[in-house]
Amino acid sequence: MFDKVLIANRGEIALRVLRACKELGIKTVAVHSTADAEAMHVKLADESVCIGPPAARDSYLNIPQLIAACEITGADAVHPGYGFLSENARFAEVLADHKITFIGPKAEHIRTMGDKIEAKRTALRLGIPCVPGSDGGITNDDEAKAVARRIGYPVLIKAAAGGGGRGMKVAKTEDDLSTALATARTEAKAAFGDDAVYIEKYLEKPRHIEIQVLGDGRGGALHLGERDCSLQRRHQKVWEESPSPALNAAERARIGDIVAKAMQELQYLGAGTIEFLYENGEFYFIEMNTRIQVEHPVTEMITGIDLVNEQIKLAAGGRLPLTQDEVQFQGHAIECRVNAENPATFRPSPGKITYFHPPGGLGVRVDSAVYQGYTIPPYYDSLVGKLIVHGRTRTECLMRLRRALDEFVIDGVETTLPLFRTLVRNPDIQNGEYDIHWLENFLRNGGMGDPV
Repeated sequence: MFDKVLIANRGEIALRVLRACKELGIKTVAVHSTADAEAMHVKLADESVCIGPPAARDSYLNIPQLIAACEITGADAVHPGYGFLSENARFAEVLADHKITFIGPKAEHIRTMGDKIEAKRTALRLGIPCVPGSDGGITNDDEAKAVARRIGYPVLIKAAAGGGGRGMKVAKTEDDLSTALATARTEAKAAFGDDAVYIEKYLEKPRHIEIQVLGDGRGGALHLGERDCSLQRRHQKVWEESPSPALNAAERARIGDIVAKAMQELQYLGAGTIEFLYENGEFYFIEMNTRIQVEHPVTEMITGIDLVNEQIKLAAGGRLPLTQDEVQFQGHAIECRVNAENPATFRPSPGKITYFHPPGGLGVRVDSAVYQGYTIPPYYDSLVGKLIVHGRTRTECLMRLRRALDEFVIDGVETTLPLFRTLVRNPDIQNGEYDIHWLENFLRNGGMGDPV
């Protein structure tokens, strides 16, 4: 096991990793920008190192500074959390060059799955079902038209190196294709420094279903069920739950077995998530995230497995915590991502939290690194915390979530709590009848007052 882990992140995920390390008896090092000097994980870590000014490129993305922090403190492993350098293959390789363990997948798998075109090729090779589309990158209008005619309109143009909805455009007809292709390539170049794009069939009303996996890097792998992340705004997840209201046990087992076998063949190491679009009983691979997910607590609540704890042990050469047959799913869990944003316009609302009262009680969990008197800086993601609720049934879970949301008080900044109080009372949400377009349509039609 590791002696000391440096946590190369901030906010709630940094605190989450710190807690897992403490429960394993591992010393911790918090790194922070000057803007995060008063952060909770900095206060609780055994040691802390300032790695630069507020801008992420000068601090949390500064690989030389992170390596220096490891050498100064004697850290023998780094946990990257999510975001920042968590899916940076070069960072994993640099750490290895310095005899420091990267708590995450092998660099080759990060690199493969980080390229959306290569990821799709790999998924097909491993027997994972994929959305019909181009075999590789599209470089001109003629190639795009040929693919679109083969798979049928509408089509979705996606950045090969992308994520979060950037470099992603829909063409409903051939007349739309040239403009959509040019726009997607321009956005991809600006966002990722790479204008490579590819084309997929655009599904009209799919759900976003993802499968959580764990691998030991030696051919052992298992799945921990699915999460339904269909409630999204601009391709950013807002509400996640497990099990999905749309799947039955047979569908869950079918896709889970496919994914687990693929990860065994890949000899995947650590935690990862295979993401699918699901429509009319079929699953279509869209990407793999080679890291812990923001929404990992949903899986933890229904399986009882500490995913961050397992990440650390697997990176240290440990074995999988149990066999596939021993994995049991208990009850239902829902997570709401509470952001410091206006609930109608989603305009960021940084500032000082003047009052903070999280909910409690049976089956209620709040993952947050903020506290009363803490000032949310304007430089980073606006996530304040995650409210995760568990119940024996989905109905019980929804009622408990409703109660917990009504208890949750955050003053001093605007938050998205009012949005979730509205959603949990909506009949479509209560019935589980929603797809990836539902939330944007709801907001566009004035569901929160001002149309967005």
